[in-house]
Amino acid sequence: MMYFAHEMNRAALTPLRLLTSAQSKLLQHSLSPFSRLPGARSLASAYEVFGDLSRRYPKPAFNLHTTVCDGEAVDVQEVILKRKPFAQLKQFRRSVTRPDDPRLLIVAPLSGHFASLLRGTVEAMLPDHDVYITDWRDACQVPLSAGDFGLDDYIDYVIDFLNYLGPDTHVLAVCQPVVPVLAATALMAEDRHPATPRSLALMSGPIDARIDPTEPCTLATEHDLAWFKRNLVHPVPAPYPGAMRKVYPGFLQLTGFVNMNLDRHVDAYRELFKSIRDQDTDKVNRHREFYDEYLAVMDLPATYYLDTIERIFQEFHLARGCFRHRGRLVSPSAIRDTALMTIEGGKDDISSPGQTRAAHDLCINVPEHRRVHHLQPDVGHYGVFNGSRWHQAIAPRLKTFIRSA
Repeated sequence: MMYFAHEMNRAALTPLRLLTSAQSKLLQHSLSPFSRLPGARSLASAYEVFGDLSRRYPKPAFNLHTTVCDGEAVDVQEVILKRKPFAQLKQFRRSVTRPDDPRLLIVAPLSGHFASLLRGTVEAMLPDHDVYITDWRDACQVPLSAGDFGLDDYIDYVIDFLNYLGPDTHVLAVCQPVVPVLAATALMAEDRHPATPRSLALMSGPIDARIDPTEPCTLATEHDLAWFKRNLVHPVPAPYPGAMRKVYPGFLQLTGFVNMNLDRHVDAYRELFKSIRDQDTDKVNRHREFYDEYLAVMDLPATYYLDTIERIFQEFHLARGCFRHRGRLVSPSAIRDTALMTIEGGKDDISSPGQTRAAHDLCINVPEHRRVHHLQPDVGHYGVFNGSRWHQAIAPRLKTFIRSA
C-alpha cells in the first residue's frame, strides 16, 4: 500500500505543481504587471522550489558526446551491445579507435541511483580507455514474465558481460558491486575462464561491513530480515510494466540518503530559493544539475535487495569465507593472475575506510607487486568517483594501475 499511496500523492500534487509553475512564470515575466508587485520574486522563487521538490525525476542521460584523445576532440556514441531483462551492456564508442587503449568495464551500483551517477567516472576514463558500463534497469519497468533477480543473478550478469567482452578486460566496481564482482572474478579464476579480468579495481564498497560500521551497516544489523521484508518491500502498482513485482522502492532509498545529511539538503534548497529570487542563473543551474541526478532513483528487485542485506550486511558471507554462488563456495584465494586495487575515501560515511581494503586479506594469492591500495583522505563516498579529487588525485592512480597490469 505504501507504493500505491506514494503514487497517489504524486498524482494529487500534479495539478498544484502545474498551477504554481504558471504563477511563477507570471510573477517573473518582464512584461507582466504582477512582476512589479512587492514580494513577487520571493513568491515566484517559492513556487519554483515547490516544483523542484514535487516533480518526478526521469532517468538522466550521460550526455557524454565528445572526449579528447591526443589533444583532439573526438565524438562519442552510446551503443547498446547486449540487452538482458535487468541490465544492458553499454559502450561509449569513440570515433577514433586506438587498439592499445585498455578495455574497461565499469560495473555501476544497483543501489537506487541510475548508472549515470558515474558520469564523471566515465568522463575521466574515456580519453585513455575503451569504456563500457553496466546500465541497470529500473525494476518497476521489468515485467513479471522476465523472472526474478537476486544476488546470484547479479554475479551471472557480470560473468556474462565479461565473457562477451573477452580476454584482457579491466574491471572497475564502484560501491555496492564490489562483492558480486569479486565473487564473479574468483569463480572465473577458479574455472580458468579466458575472460577473467586482467585487473580488478574495487572502490568504496562493503567487502567486510564489520569494519567500523557506518549508519547503513548499523541499520542492517539492528533489524532481522523479516523487518526489511515487512517494512521496505512493496509490490509495484499499475500501470507500470512491472506491476505486482516486489521491489525495494527507489523513493525509500532516497529518503534514507536524504536523512543521512538532512541539514545539508535543507541548506541547499534554502540557497536555491535565494538564487532564484536573486536571478543568479549559474547557481540555480549548478544546483539543478546535481539534484536532477541525485533525485532520480530506481526500484530494486526485492530478492536482490534482501540477498544483499542478509548475505553482505548481516551475515558477512564473503568476509567470513562462506559466500556461495548457486551452492558453490566462492574462494577469492583462487585469484592469482588478476591485479588488485582498492580505493577508499577517508570521509566515507557509507563504506568506511577498511571495508574495501579487506579484499587484500581475502585475495591472498595475488602477488604483492600486483596489489595497490589508495586512501584519499579528504573525500566522502561520492567524492571517490566524482568531482575534483576524483579527477585530480584518484583517476590518475587508477589509470597507472590499469596500464601496469
